[in-house]
Amino acid sequence: MQNESDEARLGGCQITDKIFITGVAGFLGSHLADAFLSRGAQVAGIDNLLGGSPENVPPGTDFRVADCNDRHVYADMLRGTQIAYHCAALAHEGLSVFSPHLISTHGFNATTGFISAAIAAGVRRIVYCSSMARYGRNSPPFAEHQDPQPVDPYAISKSAGELMLRTLCDAHGVEFNIAVPHNIIGPRQRYDDPYRNVVSIMINRMLRGLQPVIYGDGSQRRCFSFVDDVVPSLVRLGVDPDIRSEVFNLGPDEQVVTILELAREIAGQLNFELAPIFMPPRPLEVQDAFCSSDKARRLLGYRTTYALRDGLAGIIAWIRAKGPKEFRYDYEIEIRNERTPRTWVESII
Repeated sequence: MQNESDEARLGGCQITDKIFITGVAGFLGSHLADAFLSRGAQVAGIDNLLGGSPENVPPGTDFRVADCNDRHVYADMLRGTQIAYHCAALAHEGLSVFSPHLISTHGFNATTGFISAAIAAGVRRIVYCSSMARYGRNSPPFAEHQDPQPVDPYAISKSAGELMLRTLCDAHGVEFNIAVPHNIIGPRQRYDDPYRNVVSIMINRMLRGLQPVIYGDGSQRRCFSFVDDVVPSLVRLGVDPDIRSEVFNLGPDEQVVTILELAREIAGQLNFELAPIFMPPRPLEVQDAFCSSDKARRLLGYRTTYALRDGLAGIIAWIRAKGPKEFRYDYEIEIRNERTPRTWVESII
């Protein structure tokens, strides 16, 4: 628990400071808004609702439906903002191989538009949510000192966004930090999206009596973060005056699991008889992707309070309460050929 003085002053940032969040109707952005609102901050944000939902936006948020690319539409909302978080993105790594224009439009282009708008409005600090995909085929556990080696369009977009942020912030004297979240799961994560969020996809299918789909043999190794463990460190990246121009991995590195082991754990919690459907591997998917969070532990006070089993139980309870859904194939597949996953082409997730 934070003490009273910490609640009144978050790392030197007065709680009256205005916080702006892109993707505020999404999974991570809405939880971040909750964290600041609970501390008395003024929060504003935008979302184009391609992946978010208005019901995720916490009460008290000054919210507008807007795309980051349309900076003139939300420029007035940025006035008086001290700290801005860029959480918005179509975070579809696998789909990016087949819809690169879609992903870059709502990735790199959107990032550039937002940074431009934020700096023009006089924002003091920008926190950019990057992706573990930046590390590509580096040797895990990935660490911040490793150079990015993006291997797919989504990762390229995220890495390019980091470079744009550094370049423009340095040029205009704006503070920044870069967060690298680590497969975050939890309530409000969209679970009717067939292209991403393996945990949510598996839970939604099993609750509907359907077997999970696994690309490849399921030996890919990953770690998963419960959202409540990640948000406090994100807050710190915005408000701590002594932490600037840094990159931080955020997520647990204690419990690495294979995708097949993940399916077994979910099935066990649901009392579901597991017989996965195996599909060919997706192009450019990295076999092993998990990070070290030692730097965040040392400098941000990051710690894991939810074991994977607990985090899965939380999201299972939330999806079960909301009710399972049919999957929505909302995004255009720009490149259709023999390498495009049949699960997407034939809408069989």
